[in-house]
Amino acid sequence: MKYYPVETIAAMLNSVMGTSEKVAHYINFAEGLGIQVLSPDINRSYSKFTVDGDKIIFGLAAIKNVGYNVVENIVAARDKKGDFESLMDFINKIDLSSINKRAIESLIKSGALDCFEVFRSKLLAVYEKLMDGVSSEKKRNIDGQISLFGLEEEIEVPEINYPNIKEFAKKNLLAMEKEMTGLYLSGHPLDEYADSLKVQTSTTIQKIYKSYEIIKESYNADDLPEDIIRDEERVMLGGIIAEANQKITRNNTMMAFLKMEDLTGVIEVIVFPKTLDKIREFIKEDSLVVIKGRVSIKEDELPKLICESIEPLEKINTAKVYIRVNNIDEGRELMKELKRMPSEYKGDTTVFIFTVNDRKNYRAPKDIWINLESEAIIYLKETIGEENVKIIE
Repeated sequence: MKYYPVETIAAMLNSVMGTSEKVAHYINFAEGLGIQVLSPDINRSYSKFTVDGDKIIFGLAAIKNVGYNVVENIVAARDKKGDFESLMDFINKIDLSSINKRAIESLIKSGALDCFEVFRSKLLAVYEKLMDGVSSEKKRNIDGQISLFGLEEEIEVPEINYPNIKEFAKKNLLAMEKEMTGLYLSGHPLDEYADSLKVQTSTTIQKIYKSYEIIKESYNADDLPEDIIRDEERVMLGGIIAEANQKITRNNTMMAFLKMEDLTGVIEVIVFPKTLDKIREFIKEDSLVVIKGRVSIKEDELPKLICESIEPLEKINTAKVYIRVNNIDEGRELMKELKRMPSEYKGDTTVFIFTVNDRKNYRAPKDIWINLESEAIIYLKETIGEENVKIIE
């Protein structure tokens, strides 16, 4: 790992290719080391994850409905006839008898044909007719057929006219990638919530996994770093619910098993019956949520989160307001007073209470966050003194 990090991570990715959670973990691990994992590319990818200089290229066999035989056919055509220059060129060069329409659809949805610089919406609109046309033409020109001049006839297929339609919305493109690979490749639904996540959560899934690796490799609990996340520690994680399944227990009550994904990885979340009754309305696939709970870190299984509560992830203003007080007791009294401020002053700008005696910042409850477009700042300065209020954009 020390001398060949790119090669080592590529090998790790190939070893877990069938498990999207582990693939996501190692991709995030790679990016944390500054190693970029490139999206699948019909002109550069092979079956498995491969190394290209200091980068890793996504393996085509990791795409749903695209097996090793399909990829071998594509690579063989590419090696023999050169890079594919367009969708027409691609379909004309490959052996259509060993690649079906579902595989081509999956390649388009995954972004593997983005190198043609044509909207995925347009590619999906024409690929079936194009495959039918090329297949029919090849049947009329049987392999090895000799013309009157003793030469193999060249197949001529007219260029395709793409429909004049817009590209899919970004969220739809990401959903396609997720459907085909189990991962978001060209972006993430949480990208625009990155700053909000920092405010509303206490840690990341990646940090939980890193703590798990450290604990697993440690022989002495006293040697563990102070900042790692330990078994039974309470955390707040924010992300998107990728999967949600409910099951009936032996006591004939319902519990739920979720897969939650943030910008750093995927973790399983267990919701026991009593908790499920309280938060059922928030358990929907693709919901953006903040989950509070206890981390479960055991030697013989991957980390899990035991859910205690769920609330919606809010997209908040990235500006922050800091209020200075002498100590936490003074801060608590101030928060009681601020809850009574006029409703028009309340908004989505986070308020932090800074305590002078221990030099700590405490995030205030959401019901006293303020609206910077109102006269809330004037109100705060008049209430606690101009020198005790600070805005950071």
